[in-house]
Amino acid sequence: MRRETRVRHAPLRPELDGIALAPGKHLLRGDRLLLHAESGVIMLYRKGEGITVHRPGPPDEAEESLWLNGTVYAAVASINGLYPVHASAVAHDGLVHAVTGPAGAGKSTLTAELGRRGLPMFCDDTLILDLDDPARIMCLPGHKRLKLWPDALELTGATQDEEVLPGWGKFYARPHGETVDTMLPLASLTFLEEGEAAGIETIARGACIARLMDDHYTADLYLEASQADKAQHFALLARLARAIAVQRFVRPRDPARFTADAAAFEQHIRDFSGKYE
Repeated sequence: MRRETRVRHAPLRPELDGIALAPGKHLLRGDRLLLHAESGVIMLYRKGEGITVHRPGPPDEAEESLWLNGTVYAAVASINGLYPVHASAVAHDGLVHAVTGPAGAGKSTLTAELGRRGLPMFCDDTLILDLDDPARIMCLPGHKRLKLWPDALELTGATQDEEVLPGWGKFYARPHGETVDTMLPLASLTFLEEGEAAGIETIARGACIARLMDDHYTADLYLEASQADKAQHFALLARLARAIAVQRFVRPRDPARFTADAAAFEQHIRDFSGKYE
């Protein structure tokens, strides 16, 4: 992924194979991705050649970083046969434990707090899976810059860096402690939910598959790149659900409860004794 996501800057037109692309759209064709942002930024990825970026005006490194670490990153992974999941993750005892949920579910906030508790960060927001090994699901280490709102920064004590986008109010933050930069097997996937009482519950494999099929744009990008039909996608997710522990972590979104609930989830990871089937 490091080789495939190397960046150069050069003039580009918003078209691919004679197809003009309107602002705010992307186009995946074979081993290429063309993205045309609303701002006029154009990004073109070709497998084996990396990413070319065209800026129509003064450099906006903040916007460019968001695309490169979001849609483009997931698309590059998908084009190269990897599977992106909308999740953040930590590592413990040589295994990856991921948390997923819709935007605003608290993935990055919980990951930041787990880092403060000694569980090193593996990735934020997008987890890339390598499915080549039939015996286990491997994870590629990902982005190490958290994106947190001010209340999450206060809750976790993370070190605030620059604003993600000017005027947005969300900030990059440095994780506590160590991070992991080597491939590791995926051990568990936890869906974050809001509820009155905190608790961690195992969920059925079928429920896991259904939730992952309803994942956000990462799943759509994979389907576009792989041209997999619904049956093939279902089979891939069924394999994933069989290979790991899947559960949901229900907790109230109460700042006063955050520390105690995060401690319970930390202990759940440290006590993990699952195995690959």
